[in-house]
Amino acid sequence: MIREQLLQPDPAALTAFLLRHTRACECLVQVAGEAEVTYQGRAASTAEAGNYLLLIKCDGSLQIHHPKGIKPMNWQPKTDHITAAVEGGYCVLTASRRSPAETVRVVMLDIALAQALEIREEVGFTLAGSEAQMQATLARHPELIEPGLKVLDRELLTGVGDMDLYAQDTAGRYVVVELKRAKATHDAVHQLSRYVDAVRAQLPKRAKVRGILAAPSVTHPAATTLEQLKLEFKEIHALPTAQEQAAQGQLF
Repeated sequence: MIREQLLQPDPAALTAFLLRHTRACECLVQVAGEAEVTYQGRAASTAEAGNYLLLIKCDGSLQIHHPKGIKPMNWQPKTDHITAAVEGGYCVLTASRRSPAETVRVVMLDIALAQALEIREEVGFTLAGSEAQMQATLARHPELIEPGLKVLDRELLTGVGDMDLYAQDTAGRYVVVELKRAKATHDAVHQLSRYVDAVRAQLPKRAKVRGILAAPSVTHPAATTLEQLKLEFKEIHALPTAQEQAAQGQLF
């Protein structure tokens, strides 16, 4: 499980470690020790020098934890760019994203431990009430999204990720469906937009592509962005029944 571990790394070794593993995106990276954290984006904040735990997951998401509490003090659900460099004798990690524009900068003052952990997803595990079950139900019953909708593929791989459902409507238009089990946010809208753009780029120019965000509800900012991007929202509460789960062997 431990692919690489550094104890009391110097700035140069820590920088090389972070560059190596954030570029490969194959391991969960955690760094523990004294650091200073600054954030610039929709707001601005600074966490003065203290002991923190930094986590960078394989999908590029970033979390910075206090010694106490459940929630991270700072996080980015998605990053577009992560880099590290030695500045002023310290290793400095910078994580940024374009939409919304924000940057987290971590100055590593005295790091005790850096680890790259190879953690594999457990095959066959399905949490009751999860998005995976919601996806399975809607793939079997796409009419819950729209009458006449025909599912062409699930988890279709694109250059920007795996779209939940790829379908076609009664008018022959291609439909990208992004599913959210909870209230959909601004991030979900931009994720859907990226999938729609990726599909359009692969199809003939005359082909028409729609994007549908399916969730129980949507935040007001997300709804506004959907309208601006000419994407659609469908209120969905579909989950497998107990009988369906049992038939799939998903009950435990």
